[in-house]
Amino acid sequence: MNLETLFDRFARTVEERGLHVEGIAAADEKKLLLERRFTPDRPRNIYSHTKSYMVTAAGMAMADGLLSLDDRLADCFPEKLPPRPQEAIFSITLRHLLTMSSGFGRALLMGPDRRAGTGLPDYMAYMLAQPVAETPGTRFCYSTADSILAARMIEKAVGCRLSAYLYDRLFSKLGQGFPIWECDAEGHPCGGGLYLSLTEMLKLGQLYLSGGVWQGERLLEESWVREATRKQIETDNPADFWNCGYGYQFWMSPYPGAYRADGAFGQVTTVLPEKGLVVAVQCPEEGDFEQVKRALHEEILTQL
Repeated sequence: MNLETLFDRFARTVEERGLHVEGIAAADEKKLLLERRFTPDRPRNIYSHTKSYMVTAAGMAMADGLLSLDDRLADCFPEKLPPRPQEAIFSITLRHLLTMSSGFGRALLMGPDRRAGTGLPDYMAYMLAQPVAETPGTRFCYSTADSILAARMIEKAVGCRLSAYLYDRLFSKLGQGFPIWECDAEGHPCGGGLYLSLTEMLKLGQLYLSGGVWQGERLLEESWVREATRKQIETDNPADFWNCGYGYQFWMSPYPGAYRADGAFGQVTTVLPEKGLVVAVQCPEEGDFEQVKRALHEEILTQL
């Protein structure tokens, strides 16, 4: 069944079931192939889909020799350590942060926490004072704090704000301008809160599908694309068919060789390397994304 037919069928399901979807689009590595809109097209909060942009910056910094997966968090910020730091804090590396296995053992600095002012004014000092409950690297525990800490390590390595670094190295190349991005009280971009339109969001998937090349220019090392998007750690909740492992700030997907950038409420870009396709969807904050996810799975992603 061709892509247009699948999109038409999905659109009918959205309308008949009253599913909350703003838009869906598909592309190959070079061009947009198809888009269906259910609401006007505008940049929106893509929530934790932002994490996959952050890790792209990590890959770029590593290619420049400025950063390593084995760099230790505490070594980067000795001035932020509490007077008597826990010994385990010195074991946390960038690799642990990127695989959500820092050892803090609980979700920290999630959206509601940040809205409530938790950790202000200094997220780094707040996190370095938190108890490390588990051996780093042993268990996946999804936490935006891990992404925030990883982003700060990247900033320290490259010598500027993550937003400025990615504008120079990525956003300007993709023709996306300088996006709005949620920042902490000190001006550091967070692990969520980047604002992009659907087709802008889709471009990150196109870059990864192409092995790191955009319009003939290499932006990202192919070896990093492979490592970031392969399973690095098992995830929890195996009853959810979409929970099948985590790479470096990318989720694995239950299709051959597939992976995705995934943000709250349904801001999802799925890369299907064996099909040569990227499929992205954006959804509003209201509605039941579980129904949308099931429709995507049954009517598009398993049918390609």
